[in-house]
Amino acid sequence: MAKRELPKHVYRQRNGIYFQRRGWPSRKFQHEFGTPEFWKEYADILAGRAEPKRINVRNFSALIRDYRTSPRYKRLKPRTALDYDKYLDFFLSIMADAVPANMKRKDVIRLRDANAEKPYFANYSLRVLRVLMEHCVDLGWRESNPAKGVSELKTDKKEREPWPQELLQSYREACPLGTRERLVMELCVGTGQRIGDVLEMRWSDIQDGGFVIRQNKTGKELWVPILPELQSALDAASRHSVFILTNERGTNRWSYRGASQAVRNVRERIGAIRYDIHSWRYNAACELVEAGCSDDLVASVTGQSPAMVLHYTKKVRQRIRALQAQQKRTGVSKA
Repeated sequence: MAKRELPKHVYRQRNGIYFQRRGWPSRKFQHEFGTPEFWKEYADILAGRAEPKRINVRNFSALIRDYRTSPRYKRLKPRTALDYDKYLDFFLSIMADAVPANMKRKDVIRLRDANAEKPYFANYSLRVLRVLMEHCVDLGWRESNPAKGVSELKTDKKEREPWPQELLQSYREACPLGTRERLVMELCVGTGQRIGDVLEMRWSDIQDGGFVIRQNKTGKELWVPILPELQSALDAASRHSVFILTNERGTNRWSYRGASQAVRNVRERIGAIRYDIHSWRYNAACELVEAGCSDDLVASVTGQSPAMVLHYTKKVRQRIRALQAQQKRTGVSKA
C-alpha cells in the first residue's frame, strides 16, 4: 500500500498503522484501514477525543497497590497494618512483576517452605498472602485462592507464661521509679492491656482514678482502676507530652520497637529472656484469678473474651484446683 493511499498524518509501520503528527502523541490504530471504525478513530484523533490505549497490567505490584487502597486493608488496626506492610514489601521484592493469576498451590507451598528456617516469618507471610490472593479473587483476576487451605509450618513453640514474682521483683529493682522501663511494666501489669494500647495511653485518659481505654484490636471500651504500684510509677513520671510513655526527646509516644528493645535489654540483664512484654498481660489475668475473681471480673479488666480468659489463666487455674483437691484429699484422709 503506497503512502499516498493513507490519510494525512497516517503512516504504515512494520507492526501496524500509526497516527504521527509533530507535537501530537503517536498512536497506533486499533482498526484496519478503510473500515468505518478506522475512519471514526481517525476523526476522533483529529478532534482530540481519542485517549491513548491504557495497558492493564495485572502483576503482583498492581495487586498490592490496589489492596493497599482497599477497605480490607484500611480496616486493619495500625499495628496489624505495619506487620502486613513488612510482608507485602517482601512479596514486592521477590515477585513484583509476576502474574498472580498464574500462581498455583505448589507455588504457595514453595514460597512457604523457602522460609522454613524462619517458621514465624513463613507462617505470617502465608497468612498475608492468603488475604492478598482473596483480594485478587474479589477483583476478578482469578477464580480461586491458591493459598486457601495451605497449612502453616508446625513449630515447637512454647506457650507464653506470666512472669514469676521473683523476676518481676528483679525487674523493679533493675528499673527504679522514674524510668520508662519501669513505667511500661507497671502499666502493662496494672491495667492488663496489650502493649499497643499501653503505648497509646495519654494523661487525659486518667479519669476518676482509673484509665479510660478503647482497645485497638477489639474496639472495646473499658475503665480500669489504678493500682497503688502503678500510681507510684505515674507519680514519678514526667509530663512533658500528652502521651504517658514518650520517646527519648519526650516529644512523641514511645515506639513499639523502642519499648521492646529497652525491655529486652532489662530481660537480658536479669535473666528473664524467656518472658516478654506480652507476658505481663498474662500476669494481670492470673493475678486476678488467684485473687478469686470470676471470668467475668477478669474480663472487665483485660477486655478478653471468655475463651481467652481461660487460655491466659489455664495453668494457674490448674494449680489452684490441684491445691484445693489435695487439701480436700488430706481432710478426707484425716477423717
